Amino acid sequence: MLAELKEFLSELIDGQKPQDQFAETDYRRAAAALMVHVATLDGDLDEIKRGKLHAILEAQYGLEAAATDELIAEATQDDHEAVDFYRFTSLLMRALDEAGRLRVVEMLWEMVYADGSVSEFEQNVMWRVADLLAVSSRDRIALRERVAAANNNS
Repeated sequence: MLAELKEFLSELIDGQKPQDQFAETDYRRAAAALMVHVATLDGDLDEIKRGKLHAILEAQYGLEAAATDELIAEATQDDHEAVDFYRFTSLLMRALDEAGRLRVVEMLWEMVYADGSVSEFEQNVMWRVADLLAVSSRDRIALRERVAAANNNS
């Protein structure tokens, strides 16, 4: 009880969540689980994809390396236990505004393009997740094109 009160007060004072704690209700954990799922659609989480996942999460959420590793470990476990995307998308719908949900879809596209190609299965998953996040087809496609263009320029 005291630890929960300290965490709550820390969030109010600092305006951010503690880096080393990712509760099951933490939207960062839900977003990371979706990213892990997308990253592993065509196999295991190889070093290239793991590096990309780590870089995206670290930059997006301002995490230190150890906290990012912890988030990825918890998200990987969550992804293995999940039977569908609803567990993650419903939490993201409650926690994020439209701009936040668009950023999640953009991060997911970044994971899809980490290996340089997009499979039909990855496209289908992106369509389903974007739909559950109330991201329009137009926005989903625009985000895909933006990420694809950035990957072609790098």
